[in-house]
Amino acid sequence: MLHDFGGGPFGIYIHVPFCATRCGYCDFNTYTAGELGTSASPQSWLAALRGELATAAAAFGALPTETPEVATIFVGGGTPSLLGGDGLAEVLDAVRAEFTLAAGAEITTESNPESTSPEFFERLLAGGYTRLSLGMQSAAQHVLEVLDRTHTPGRAVAAAKEARAAGFEHVNLDLIYGTPGERDADLDASLDAVLEAGVDHVSAYSLIVEDGTALARKVRRGELPAPDDDVLAARYERIDSRLAAAGLTWYEVSNWAANDAARCHHNLGYWDGGDWLGAGPGAHSHVGGVRWWNVKHPARYAERVARGGLPAAGWEALSAAERHTERVMLTVRLRTGLPLADLDPAGLAAADRARADGLAELRGERLILTDRGRLLADGVVRDLLT
Repeated sequence: MLHDFGGGPFGIYIHVPFCATRCGYCDFNTYTAGELGTSASPQSWLAALRGELATAAAAFGALPTETPEVATIFVGGGTPSLLGGDGLAEVLDAVRAEFTLAAGAEITTESNPESTSPEFFERLLAGGYTRLSLGMQSAAQHVLEVLDRTHTPGRAVAAAKEARAAGFEHVNLDLIYGTPGERDADLDASLDAVLEAGVDHVSAYSLIVEDGTALARKVRRGELPAPDDDVLAARYERIDSRLAAAGLTWYEVSNWAANDAARCHHNLGYWDGGDWLGAGPGAHSHVGGVRWWNVKHPARYAERVARGGLPAAGWEALSAAERHTERVMLTVRLRTGLPLADLDPAGLAAADRARADGLAELRGERLILTDRGRLLADGVVRDLLT
């Protein structure tokens, strides 16, 4: 299945599939204790994770080129903080047992503010984590209730301050905007709270109503209105203006950072077409143009690992055309832009149209989205690929 590494930075994503409750808008591969019963637990998951990492390291070791050092690690979910500081330290130890980490590797974990504490952050820092991403979503209680979030509005800011006091230099807060019932004043309160927290990174995502979620069922029944595109655009501009004034600059359409060191270099690896191993139930991997994805259910995942081999549910070798499509889709969203050399004649004509429409501009030989272009990024991508 695998042929070689692609030559770019190599990262590892670890998927923790556990959540205390299910948020109404979430369609991630996550499970509550009640949904899992006795079929899986954090302990059985960690044992299977160790097995998958060992199997992957052996498979990579058989490739023609040496396995690169791990430049970034990202522990996501789910709710990784439910493992506790000691559990997350064990996760990192499991990676170190099979792979060599690069000097200064970026090591991030997501956390729910409600399952954190000063002691938790101190344990993470001692265990080797360098970066935190905290789910805030909103500072407004009624907005959190629509999203079925369980944390209290002020806890995210308090957690961010605790993390910084523990010694974390790089802390991210996640926002969701455009939730039904959210007002301009609610968004302003959320931005006030983010800036008060003093974090060096903010991710802000428009609410997407995903099929199969509790939120989608409420929208379909008319209990909640669907997000309004014009409102979403106005909210995005509001977010960008406030963050820019505070010294946080966009580097990807939905991400702002205080400086280069504050950027999420793990995600940049995805957006720049790098290689990564995704370990854990449902995790996706990409190495040298080959992509594969794991079985989703934690119990089935553990069973597959126990039988030997990678626990993949499927895989595909990306064609040159597919790799081009993905490169355009991802790279155009970056502040560094899309090299014109990556476009065919039809794409170059589309780039000229984007410039004429005020959606993009040229800086050297790269196509960069304008402020208006960021609002219409999906449309720019479609035109570039038509």
